[in-house]
Amino acid sequence: MPNPDLIFAVAGVAALLAAILPRLLNRRAFSLPLACLIGGALLYLLPLDLPDPDPVAHRALLEHATEICVLISLMGAGLAINRPFEPRRWTSTWRLLGWTLPLTVGAVTLAVHGLLGWPWAAALLLGAVLAPTDPVLASDVQVGQPVDSETDDDEVRFTLTSEAGLNDGLAFPLVFAAIALASAGGGLEWAGHWALVDLLYRCGAGVVAGLLAGKALGRLFFRAQVSDLRLAEHRDGFVALAATFLAYGLTELVHGYGFIAVFVTACTIRAAERTHGYNAVLHGFIEQIERLFTAWLILLLGGFVITGGLAALTWRGAAVGLLLLLVIRPLTGWLATLGGRPGPRERGVLAFFGIRGIGSLFYLAYALGQADFGVPAEELWAVVAFTVLASLVLHGVTATPVMTRLDRLRGRADTDRPADGDAGDAGGAGKAGEAGDTRGDGAAGDGGGLGDPGNAEPVRHP
Repeated sequence: MPNPDLIFAVAGVAALLAAILPRLLNRRAFSLPLACLIGGALLYLLPLDLPDPDPVAHRALLEHATEICVLISLMGAGLAINRPFEPRRWTSTWRLLGWTLPLTVGAVTLAVHGLLGWPWAAALLLGAVLAPTDPVLASDVQVGQPVDSETDDDEVRFTLTSEAGLNDGLAFPLVFAAIALASAGGGLEWAGHWALVDLLYRCGAGVVAGLLAGKALGRLFFRAQVSDLRLAEHRDGFVALAATFLAYGLTELVHGYGFIAVFVTACTIRAAERTHGYNAVLHGFIEQIERLFTAWLILLLGGFVITGGLAALTWRGAAVGLLLLLVIRPLTGWLATLGGRPGPRERGVLAFFGIRGIGSLFYLAYALGQADFGVPAEELWAVVAFTVLASLVLHGVTATPVMTRLDRLRGRADTDRPADGDAGDAGGAGKAGEAGDTRGDGAAGDGGGLGDPGNAEPVRHP
């Protein structure tokens, strides 16, 4: 039995580090999750009576802990997006969702079946679990705080944020397909029900419920007739948690996808009063809670690795994870954005930073509670944990230098651009685009191949 006093002490230290480290690591090639991973590994090397980080033994607890963490992160991502929802301005997101997500699932499924020889249900499960990018661990490459300017989000940060906000929910139909395939013993009699219910109805219900919840809460926050109910005037940040759990719970009660609903709710609340300072209050509170949960979960991941959690990993399993991170995601991401808004440099960054993380851990924990996939759970956890670990290290040390370099190059290109706007975009795509956006940290925003000719918009500073 773990020592509860020791658990409280460790949790307090982790929370304190979650507050201190982001400032100490700012602009350095070292992320908060990477620091928590190393800290967790070192902690579990000590002869202390710590909780067992075994995901097989504590599957249900891990499922709900990761579920809450992803939900909070989805709310934060939606509140942070400054760009209004206009389908033409979200084209890069649609490309990644429509092409990269299904292509990644298919490629990983084939790789798992071919390299590991696992049944098709297990292979599809691994493809679905590893396909979505992560809104939790991707803060270094996502949009920052909400600001008044609708053009403040550069194309790379906006696309990675919106992609992660939506594909975490869109991966659910694919996970359900793997569960149905495993439960049916390989038959396809489940396909019709899956297409109508798990794909069409549940996705649609998630979107509709998110819109309704967001509009109702936005009206309550900003335009309630009774001033005591107009929560924006009282600056209570914890209301963001209320919005998160309310949208998720109500959507799940009607069997919709709550992950989709939470992100849509956050975007709709933001759209209710886009320039109101209460958006920053909500986002600031939810970001702090997200960092706290992230620190705790990644600390346990470090403990899982150091206590032998990867003992079931084979070189073929490791090859699947590396193939996803170094070949499948970069290739499918690059192909999906060809001919789109981003320029060549931006396309490369978008393709590379397909970060895997907490969402993958949730989906695997959830699926293993629903069906038997014919593969030992330890092997499934080893492959997924290795992939998350490799992504955390690879992207954790490259995110800051790559994004800093990209911002510097875009800033230089914007400086050199002729005033009449006839020059090509900052990404080198050779098309006249929107005006370069200025981010709060002084780095120029995206000018890389954005928009059609003649659609330039003036920069509006908060």
